[in-house]
Amino acid sequence: MDYNKLALDLHKKYKGKITTKLRDEAELDKTKLSAYYTPGVAAVSKAIADDENLLPTYTWTNNVVAVVSDGSAVLGLGNIGPKGSMPVMEGKALLFKHFADIDSVPIVLDAHSPDEIVAAVKTIAPSFGGINLEDIAAPICFEVEDRLKAELDIPVFHDDQHGTAVVVLAGLINAMKVVGKKLEDTKVVTIGAGAAGTAIMKLLHKYGVGSIIAVDSKGIIGDSREDLNAEKKALLNYLDTSHSGTLDDAIEGADIFIGVSKPGLLTKEMVAKMAKDPVVFAMSNPLPEIMPDDARAAGVAVLATGRSDFANQVNNAIAFPGIFRGALDNGVKQITDEHKIAAAEVIASLVESPTAEQIVPSVFEEKLVPAIAAVIR
Repeated sequence: MDYNKLALDLHKKYKGKITTKLRDEAELDKTKLSAYYTPGVAAVSKAIADDENLLPTYTWTNNVVAVVSDGSAVLGLGNIGPKGSMPVMEGKALLFKHFADIDSVPIVLDAHSPDEIVAAVKTIAPSFGGINLEDIAAPICFEVEDRLKAELDIPVFHDDQHGTAVVVLAGLINAMKVVGKKLEDTKVVTIGAGAAGTAIMKLLHKYGVGSIIAVDSKGIIGDSREDLNAEKKALLNYLDTSHSGTLDDAIEGADIFIGVSKPGLLTKEMVAKMAKDPVVFAMSNPLPEIMPDDARAAGVAVLATGRSDFANQVNNAIAFPGIFRGALDNGVKQITDEHKIAAAEVIASLVESPTAEQIVPSVFEEKLVPAIAAVIR
């Protein structure tokens, strides 16, 4: 299947992926129009003005999320700008609606500094019940999310970071059942210390993973490095910093490899250096850090990628619809680490008997969204 051609054909045919529809689908007569618009709507506006807590009672803010991007880190395409990012943001809106019946509005910003993005999102925030940040490059994304979480009274969630981290943790919980190991006893090597990699390492540390070594384009991240930005310096609090060198040095004896970087970085020779029954999450898109045939030939016990055409797709779409469904339904203002761990554990629990070929549930699993939503309280 040529998915590139199919995507172009479908997007052209339907002129995008989303639209709006009326919640009250009954016939709109003169009486109802007078209630929904003038003069009746003035009473609703006054009620909200008198008590802003009534906003979600009387408007769609009880079920609408803004999907916000500046187009600076889109899929594997990089900084392609806000207009280029719109199809991905529409895709996010499609997933929200299809899987969780959440309305969402794609908003692409021609703004790229933290101050500009934060100001823009704060300006539009009263229109929404939640903010889903998407495809904003590191390290700006960290500051943008932190500031918005502190300054808004609705949930703010950078899905590239936390949705990915939740599904990685869920997959690892089940992968450990397959190989008969405990996460707290494992050595984890992560390559890629951007948005997703940073969030993954922080959540694994929070969950109690024993040893985490981070590698970026310049080698192992440790105390001796003098070129670390503020976020990577903060990572030192979560990492095993007793190592130096390259990925080839870090991978020796590792139980788990997590790749959120570039294609082809993990070789068969590196896999051979890993511990018995190695687990590899090679999530670079569109091509993983190691291809499945090479991984299997090298002895990988459990392999996950970010692709839908291979087994064990670790994709944030498994997590974010349920997380926002729970936040909107249960009045959650802040999505915490405890929420993320609870979501990961419930995702893992939906695979009753994990195997090397299935460690995470399908995004189409009907129990998925309700189960996650139930623990976001």
